Amino acid sequence: MTSSLIRGRPRHATAHIAVRVAHAVLGGVAGGVWLMLPVMTINAEAPVPAARAGPVAGAAETPEQGGTSPADLVLPLVAGGAAGTVAVYWYVRRTRRTRSRAASGVVSERPPQPTAGDFERQAQASLVQADDCVRTSREELGFAEVLFGAEAVAPYAQALRAAETELAAAFAIRQRYERGLPGDEVARRQALVGVVGRCAEAGRRLDAEASGFDRLRALDQGVGDALRVAEGRFRELAGRTAGAQAALDEMRERYAHPAVAPVVGYVEQAKDRLVFATSHLNRARQAADFDDLEEAARRLRAAEGAIAQAATFLAGVHRLAGDLRRAAGIVPAALTGGEVEIAAARGPAAAVPLPAGELHARIARADVALAAVRTELTSGPYDPLDALRRIARAVEQLDVGRTGVVPVAALVVARSATAAAGDFVATHRGAVGAEARTRLAEARRLLAEADEEQGRGLGTPCADADELAREARELAERDVRTRGNPYADAEPASGLAGAVLGGILLAEETDGGPPASFGGPETRGRRRLARP
Repeated sequence: MTSSLIRGRPRHATAHIAVRVAHAVLGGVAGGVWLMLPVMTINAEAPVPAARAGPVAGAAETPEQGGTSPADLVLPLVAGGAAGTVAVYWYVRRTRRTRSRAASGVVSERPPQPTAGDFERQAQASLVQADDCVRTSREELGFAEVLFGAEAVAPYAQALRAAETELAAAFAIRQRYERGLPGDEVARRQALVGVVGRCAEAGRRLDAEASGFDRLRALDQGVGDALRVAEGRFRELAGRTAGAQAALDEMRERYAHPAVAPVVGYVEQAKDRLVFATSHLNRARQAADFDDLEEAARRLRAAEGAIAQAATFLAGVHRLAGDLRRAAGIVPAALTGGEVEIAAARGPAAAVPLPAGELHARIARADVALAAVRTELTSGPYDPLDALRRIARAVEQLDVGRTGVVPVAALVVARSATAAAGDFVATHRGAVGAEARTRLAEARRLLAEADEEQGRGLGTPCADADELAREARELAERDVRTRGNPYADAEPASGLAGAVLGGILLAEETDGGPPASFGGPETRGRRRLARP
């Protein structure tokens, strides 16, 4: 606010100075003309003869010889009138210009008010930044807990939970805003201000604990113990890559391609992260040997970030394999349960709040959906999760009291979709915007509701959570395709590690690269590596 006023003052002062200078010049010209008039009016061709001394001579003196004629006053009057006319002209022009600019909004003594677009951009940027801070803090906290135990990291875990609560509230406000709530323009701006405030509070909670967390880890005194933890985690993940590849190959053989598509390429990306981690673990140890503890801490954090991402990729493959096996086991029972609910909707005692024609149409669509699933079961590889999704949605349209296996099937589908979207956002968050993160946060909120009260409205929250999670994944993939890898043309750091540097950078903020550390916006970049 102050800077806008300060920036506006020099232009305003310059305009006043120009007018004053013009007035001074005109006054000087007018004064000079006035002083020169006596000289200009002397008649050099008719000199006045010398008069004889005496009183008679003084009395007989003519006006032409010793006085001022009316003609002598013409030029001064003209000059004075011209100066006055110019002054009035400048005054009127300046007044009109000031009024017109004030009316059009070009110049204002007050700073410009933020527009709706400014509020929108600030809210989105705050959500992305706060979400990145929470995710990074959670990752580093996991490494510290392995080394020091849950009791030692309890204060920082509590700060992280508080930040997560603030962030969840910010995402909930944002989700309501995107749905058009509230409707009043002033209230909508206040909602965006609330989003920014919640995100700022989340960051403040983490920033307040960053220095204490650094004292706990004490990386400035040595990285030996932390390196051993990171290397142990690295070796564990390296041993799991073969199992993840085998699980992926098995899924490709048993299920249709759309069922496996969410994790295609995850094993390769996990290996790339591990290669990157190898390079930085080696550099961290070399730096520690040369007592360059600051460089060692930075390299260690880069390796830890890559290891955390590799773990997410491998866990995603194994989790999807388990979800597909579970879904395939539920599909027959879900078909039977769906047919039972369709029969109940057809019965004379059905309490369905729908017109008869609409009810018959929905029953027909449900019959078709269940028949299509039965055909897929006998015709080759299929997608069990998608089959459960279609069964649950077909039965949900009947609006009957849902019990039994169908709500369980809906919950399995929603959990799988939400977890898959979360993995993608976590490993590509450097390119994912606020919209996808908001959908993901809302899907998680609805799932938490369904878990707390499984007997109340289970189908609707789960269906909504599934839809929001799938939308979040689509939006995140769109962001990655649109934004791409901003470091694709960067000079490689070294060998294979440099070749995958861009992929690691996609998971962090793109203005400086990894590693980010536990903390909020003010502290998370304190160990940032220089861009190669």
